[in-house]
Amino acid sequence: MAAIIGGRRLFAATKLQCCGRVFYSATAAPKDGLVKPPVAVFGVEGRYAHALYSAAFKKKSLEKVEKELNGFQTLIASEQKLQEFLLNPTLRKESKQALIEDVLKKQNYSDITVNLFCALGENNRFNRISGVVKTFNRIMSAHRGEVLCTITSAKQLGDKNMKALQTVLNDFIEKDESLKIEMKVDPSLLGGMVVEIGDKYIDMSTATKIKKMTEALREVV
Repeated sequence: MAAIIGGRRLFAATKLQCCGRVFYSATAAPKDGLVKPPVAVFGVEGRYAHALYSAAFKKKSLEKVEKELNGFQTLIASEQKLQEFLLNPTLRKESKQALIEDVLKKQNYSDITVNLFCALGENNRFNRISGVVKTFNRIMSAHRGEVLCTITSAKQLGDKNMKALQTVLNDFIEKDESLKIEMKVDPSLLGGMVVEIGDKYIDMSTATKIKKMTEALREVV
């Protein structure tokens, strides 16, 4: 299970040493427990992101940790050699941990963020970095009352259409919530759009309409 991050013991756990700090491998919840995230997360990435959210929440450093995670994600994306080094299965995890600690310290990253990457390194899960960052960002969006909305259209929407669509989408959220829209273009839709908002999925694409019509015709034949 995921190793625990932050300066406190978040789980009753097996003690490990990494990057010069002590952290813990989760086996059970302690008396004070984890801070419940505002949205449910699952899988390996979810466990790391949840533990990170809890540690950062208790230290009142959520925004700082969020900024650090996204900054490191950008660094990884721009430094091909660093990415290859971290993902190379033939290299010792201790070497990777030492490099990460050195890089993060030079950037004055918080102990919570450094401990996260130590935990990932200890469990040979640097390949999960992108997923952990994405999941943590999802938690933070929910923490701010943002509702994630992905709009995929066959071609780029104009300002007028986008404004009209956003007005309609606002009816799907509560008054204390706000939309966080991500736009994508997929020519294979042929026309129309696909909207994912919260747990709702609305397919209004021409490609899907054609598919349904084709299936209907086949049933008739």
